[in-house]
Amino acid sequence: MDEYFRSGATRARELGNRGPVRFAPNGGSLHPEIEEAYRRCGFYVFESLIDEGELDELHAGLAEMLARAPAGSRIDVPDREITSQDRARPAFAFAKPLSDPYGGTEANYGRHPAKMSEPEPADDAPDETLYFVYGILQGAEACLRLYGHPDLLRIAAAINGPDFTPFGDSIWIKEPGLGTSVAWHQDGTTHWGHANWDENIHGFNFMAQLCRTTPENALWVVPGSHKLGKIDIKARVDAVGTDRLPDAVPMLCEPGDVAICNRQALHGSFANTSADRRVSIVIGFHRRDAVLNVEKKQRNGETVIYDEDRVRQRSRAIQVAIDARAQRYPHETPYVYQPFVGEEADNRYTEATRKSVLQGYHLLNLGI
Repeated sequence: MDEYFRSGATRARELGNRGPVRFAPNGGSLHPEIEEAYRRCGFYVFESLIDEGELDELHAGLAEMLARAPAGSRIDVPDREITSQDRARPAFAFAKPLSDPYGGTEANYGRHPAKMSEPEPADDAPDETLYFVYGILQGAEACLRLYGHPDLLRIAAAINGPDFTPFGDSIWIKEPGLGTSVAWHQDGTTHWGHANWDENIHGFNFMAQLCRTTPENALWVVPGSHKLGKIDIKARVDAVGTDRLPDAVPMLCEPGDVAICNRQALHGSFANTSADRRVSIVIGFHRRDAVLNVEKKQRNGETVIYDEDRVRQRSRAIQVAIDARAQRYPHETPYVYQPFVGEEADNRYTEATRKSVLQGYHLLNLGI
């Protein structure tokens, strides 16, 4: 395993898909070198995008949010997405340390068909470890302000168009010596056979890193796999006889880096047996034409349609986040979000919008 980690890290550093955020002179596109690297690899690491002051606020917000978490309970997050009566609080998910909660099960729409190896935790390990927090914009103002970060939103517009829409957001936590694995998967579930399928149709996720990511605790990605359509993951894992896919590389980051990963890329992570914690704030965005009027079966069996009203209501969280950030960073130029131009005054971050827009916002997520 050590050799796998070393060789993967070497290959990751040779990809040429990392650096500070840069935009083209017209301001509406990413720099061509970044566009090329993202198209080629399916992921890119924007280095030092979050400054130290904001990083400190995110750490403090996370600590406060986790202080309100239950002591331990295997909450079924997919069920809470639909049936939670406590709409104003984030949801927390726990699992056995170093386990694989999804692999080889029908959870998450069955998109984790091959189970990862499960190392034995230490004798003094707790029965459960917290690995996932859901509904974070109503759990920590620092997360809400990050959601309105102008560079992140400019990147989203450059890739998905100025009328881009949200997907969802969460925090993944891998505690040292305890963190669970995430079996190899592709995020997309609905558009593999779409008449207008392309490599970007299932959107992307930002992953803002609060801690250093290493080969041992990082997300691993198979470069270029986002171009391949729906992959037979079980067959690929069975063919190599191990969960260590030979063409995967770790997404190496420092605190304050923000990675972007195409949701169609084949990716996963190993149980965190290392001494290093990983905390990733995940924020997803879509193209509007990819979600509008999509009919989607929810995890509880209910079918919903992402009509104009649902898309608009869920998208209001972006505009409220922009204002929340402007209140905290008044000298920063706010991002101008096209769908709400002229309606900024109705979407300020206030006690009223905290209740009307953010409370339970995650129940309207636009998953495809």
